[in-house]
Amino acid sequence: MVRSVDVARHLDVSKPSVCHAVSTLKEGGFLIMDEDSFLHLTDVGREVAEKTYEKHCFFTRLLVDAGVEPKTAEQDACRMEHAISDDSFQKIKSGLKDK
Repeated sequence: MVRSVDVARHLDVSKPSVCHAVSTLKEGGFLIMDEDSFLHLTDVGREVAEKTYEKHCFFTRLLVDAGVEPKTAEQDACRMEHAISDDSFQKIKSGLKDK
């Protein structure tokens, strides 16, 4: 379990930034906060997080295998995971698996 302050510390960002993100995620139905201020993903939030993490791992591995420095691959994968649609991601994944 984690609180907003833990997220801010781990990501090295300001507490107000985390509070804003938490509010947005709560409004979207992705996150709830319990009476002790611990954050919990909803089922929908967990599904989105798992899909995003799958994309992140896939693109990081793909870029590193292509010769990109691991740190750069991580940074680029972070941008790619949010920009690509689920449909395009699945087609790229399937296309590369078939080769």
